[in-house]
Amino acid sequence: MEQAVRIALDVMGGDHGPAVVVPGAARALTTRPDISFVMYGDEALIRPILDQHPALAARTTLVHAPVSIAMDTKPSQALRQGRRVSSMWMALEAIKKGEADATVSAGNTGALMAMSKFCLRTMAGIDRPALAAIWPTIRGESIVLDVGASIGADATHLVDLAIMGAAMATIVFELETPTVGLLNVGTEEIKGIEEVKTAGRLLRETALPNLAYHGFVEGDDIGRGTVDVVVTEGFTGNIALKTAEGTAKQIGAYLRSAMSATLMSKIGYFFARSAFAALKEKMDPRRVNGAVFLGLDAIVIKSHGGTDAVGLAGAIEVAHDMVRQELLEKIRRSVALAQESRSLDAVDSTVPTQLVASPEALS
Repeated sequence: MEQAVRIALDVMGGDHGPAVVVPGAARALTTRPDISFVMYGDEALIRPILDQHPALAARTTLVHAPVSIAMDTKPSQALRQGRRVSSMWMALEAIKKGEADATVSAGNTGALMAMSKFCLRTMAGIDRPALAAIWPTIRGESIVLDVGASIGADATHLVDLAIMGAAMATIVFELETPTVGLLNVGTEEIKGIEEVKTAGRLLRETALPNLAYHGFVEGDDIGRGTVDVVVTEGFTGNIALKTAEGTAKQIGAYLRSAMSATLMSKIGYFFARSAFAALKEKMDPRRVNGAVFLGLDAIVIKSHGGTDAVGLAGAIEVAHDMVRQELLEKIRRSVALAQESRSLDAVDSTVPTQLVASPEALS
């Protein structure tokens, strides 16, 4: 029998805390029964809710954490006040101590990133971590990164994002060579800022393993599902993410208004309600809740702060699957192979041209 996947939960994180996190864990346990939990937070608040879920309680260790990190706390302040004693820090430290395989938090994104980098460090060969989100598309789903872990990126970091995103796509989408595109203001090679153009050249010229470089993609290509992995820096990625979320809510509001405007529209809705139910399910953000911090030497999953138990369960399922499918090892191998390819390219570029035989000399 396989060993249980141990998930550390920041129970106090998010807009709703234990009222959502505990039922979410119970829900995840029904779909991933090989999980055990270590919950960190205010025991007086958590215990009464946990006792309502006997199956979950039997697979949970509850650890009291006297401090919770507020959603509006600045990362630097969270580090000063929350180190060692907050539910967020203790959930991260559980990985470092070998007491958990992954951490899930719906808490403050900036604080979670700052604490993760400080407590867990980045993976060898990776300068900065990234936040990778699963994005619903017309074709199915894509991975988009970075959606907010850090602002700005040079060409090398963009290439690192491509490598890490492709490694994640091999697990999530079960693909041997996922297609990767760089988000740009146009698909032509002459367009865009120098960092993006240089990253595109590097991805074209370097034979990186386990990914197929597609080229530049534009904003509308994200929803189309033109590629399996869309790469951009965190400022642009976060704006794209929030714009998509707002657009989905806007369309939903328009539809509700239109369907209730007249008697005929109400009748039309009655006959088409199954189609609208399918549309609602397709656009439900809870289906793809759970962004992955890639580049850390650990598996950390960020859940949307305002999600419900269904969405929180989805984030836990992502954590479970990343552990079971050995995401970290896949990224390590991809990064090592990429560095080897870069080294070989560097050696080739230093060979004097006079040492290379001409076609005439070989004839």
